[in-house]
Amino acid sequence: MTVLLLEDEYPAAERLQRLLLQAAPDARVLAVLDSVADAVAWLTQNPAPDLILSDIQLADGLSLDVFDQVLVRSPVIFATAYDAYALRAFKANSIDYLLKPIKLAELQAALAKLREWQPHAPARQLETLRDSLPRPAHAYKTRFLVRSGEQLLPLPAAAVAWFQSRHETTTLVAADGRRYVVDYTLEQLEKLLDPQHFFRLNRQLLTHLQAVQRLHPHFNGKLKLDLQPAPSEEVLVSREKAGAFKSWLEG
Repeated sequence: MTVLLLEDEYPAAERLQRLLLQAAPDARVLAVLDSVADAVAWLTQNPAPDLILSDIQLADGLSLDVFDQVLVRSPVIFATAYDAYALRAFKANSIDYLLKPIKLAELQAALAKLREWQPHAPARQLETLRDSLPRPAHAYKTRFLVRSGEQLLPLPAAAVAWFQSRHETTTLVAADGRRYVVDYTLEQLEKLLDPQHFFRLNRQLLTHLQAVQRLHPHFNGKLKLDLQPAPSEEVLVSREKAGAFKSWLEG
C-alpha cells in the first residue's frame, strides 16, 4: 500500500509513520509534505497513492484546499486536532478521521475501513467539512498611510469620516476635516474595509458610520444625508439602496 503523508509538524509526521508501519507493515510512504503547494505539485506530477493521510492544518493553509486544485482519486484519512462535534457531518461519509494524539488501535480501525471503501466522489463531504471548520475572521484594513506634505502618516480607519471619488481621484476625509489623496478606488475600499463600519452610499461616496448625523426623506424614495464633516455637494442615497442603508444604520 502506497501512502502520501501530509503533515507540517515533524514530530507528528515521525510518530504517524511509526504507527502506520505497525498497523500496516506493507505500507510504503512515498512522500511527507508540509504544505498545500507541495501537495498540489506532488499530486499533479505523480500517480495517485493508495491512501492519503493528512492533517487538516498545513503550513500554508487547510489541506482541504488541495482538493479544490487537484482531482484526488485516493481515499483520505484525516488526522486533526479539531473536536468530533465540528467533524460530525464529515464522519458519516469519510474513510475516517483521527483525533490527535493518534492511537494505534484507531489507525488500525481506519485502515480496516479503507479495505471496504468504495470510490465515491469526495467533493460533497469535503465541502461539508470545510463549512464546519472554524475560520479566522476576515482581516479588514485598519490603517492608511497618508501623505502630509513631505511626511507619511499612519491614519486609523476609525478616524476616517468618508471617501469621495471624483475625476478618477479618491480623497480620504478624516473626522477632523483633513483631506488626503489615497491610491484606492471605492470598489477596492468596499472590499478592504469592515462593512459593519463603512457603507457605499452612491458612486461617489463611501462613508463611515460615525460620519452619518441624520437622514431626511427625499423625492422618489431617496434619502438625503447630513454627514460630518459636510461634503460640498448634497449626499443622496438611491431608493434601491435606501432599505439596505437603514438596516446598516440599525446594525
